[in-house]
Amino acid sequence: MFAPGQEQISKEEIKAGEAQANQTIRMAVTGGILLYLSPFAIDFVNKFL
Repeated sequence: MFAPGQEQISKEEIKAGEAQANQTIRMAVTGGILLYLSPFAIDFVNKFL
């Protein structure tokens, strides 16, 4: 990984990787919240109808 002669990652590639990681984390958190709230939403819809 840190051996001499390996390519260096450019700052643009690092920024792109950070943006992708942030988006992945946000999607995972959003998915977890939606999964937590889904039973309550289903109960509400069943009571409403």
